[in-house]
Amino acid sequence: MPYIEKRGNSIRVKWWGGEYVLDEDGKPTKKKKYESASGPEPGVPFRDDDEAYSYGLDREYEVRHGKHIPRASGRTPMDEYAWTWFEAADLRPNSVGTYRSMINAVIAVDWAGRPVGDITPPEFERWKKSLASRYSDNYASQLCGLFRLMMIDAALKYKLRTDSPVIEQKRRGKYTKKKIRRSKKHLPIEVVHRLARNACTAWGYAGWVYIWTIAFTGMRTPGEMFGLQRGYASPHWPTSDPDEEQREEAVLRYGSDLHALRVQYQVYKVNGQATLAGPKYESHRTLVIPRFLHDMHSTLLATHHEPFVFLSKTGRMLLGTDFDREYWHVIRDGAPERTGRRGKERPEIPAVPEMAGQDIYRLRHWHRALLDEPGADIPKVAKEARMGHELPGMEGAYSEVTVAMEERISEYLQTVWEKRVVAAGLWTPPLPTFPIPLPSDGAVGASSLFSGLPVLEDG
Repeated sequence: MPYIEKRGNSIRVKWWGGEYVLDEDGKPTKKKKYESASGPEPGVPFRDDDEAYSYGLDREYEVRHGKHIPRASGRTPMDEYAWTWFEAADLRPNSVGTYRSMINAVIAVDWAGRPVGDITPPEFERWKKSLASRYSDNYASQLCGLFRLMMIDAALKYKLRTDSPVIEQKRRGKYTKKKIRRSKKHLPIEVVHRLARNACTAWGYAGWVYIWTIAFTGMRTPGEMFGLQRGYASPHWPTSDPDEEQREEAVLRYGSDLHALRVQYQVYKVNGQATLAGPKYESHRTLVIPRFLHDMHSTLLATHHEPFVFLSKTGRMLLGTDFDREYWHVIRDGAPERTGRRGKERPEIPAVPEMAGQDIYRLRHWHRALLDEPGADIPKVAKEARMGHELPGMEGAYSEVTVAMEERISEYLQTVWEKRVVAAGLWTPPLPTFPIPLPSDGAVGASSLFSGLPVLEDG
């Protein structure tokens, strides 16, 4: 039972915290370890003995039911805990720098010295409101998300507090209309064709194939597109797959009737070193592709012997380029004619106004819209799997993508190409009058199906 101590005008309550004093060898003795408090909150004294006694009873109730948080643990400063959490967290390499920056610049500064166990929901709400006035919506949302992760771990994993101060409520307080995402105007396939033509003029045949690959597979760019290796491209896969079990299953499933590529990795830099890692959300997947795209990939791979499918203008990895500035902005916004000592090196590239200000990721969204069109007749589970998503709930648990579904996707995409591009008269020889030269055999390395880059097996 708790007991009360009076010192002058102050009241202190003591209770057993469920722990025992340790001896010199670190083993618990029979001597109980007591905790105490002079008020229900820091700086707020107890009003009388009854309030102090009730407070002690509540703490002992928590001890008996395994909900007690030692006061010493709860007094850990938030800035100290933030870095402890960071060092112990299992993070993707490309998240490490982002989280370190957010902790260093904002979280450790704003919450310096504040005990983890004392942070209240109103304090969090005030902090969240202050973020909105200081930073962009996206950055403020990322900060709140990181703080939420820390608080969940503080309560459930590290036992520094009983619950999280971040409370998710569907509706409370002043109504705030949800921000409407920028509306996506319908993007005709003619616009995609113009982007592909511009890419071919600015980049060469690789640019032509790059645009159509995103538009007809929905692969994520840059990571998955940059990281697509020769051995996982349809001209070689699945017989080239180094995973014996995966290879046998894929050969049996697809045989010679379907063309498919494998999204096995994405590529990014870790400590300045190009590294292969699992795709976002570990969404490894096989994408069946239409015959025309398979033929494009076969032609492209015949132009070089490097392990990656898509190379830069100089025949190197795309990862080392400033892709947005040097490639995408030119393709989207156009560029003037370029001349040199030998005359015209590149004709004028016209802007594509329908894509003004938009990211190349818009083509991934275009692909999903294509699958959703009336007449496509593609089940939801197949569309979500193709985009690298999982269906939630029981639908996701019991649904599966069948070969018949994949055959339908391949057939549908090929029909779209033949009717809306070829039959519509959009198809023209892919290389422009003044193409960027394709890499020669002397400009590339030895033939290889896979890159040999270090791989993060756990992503």
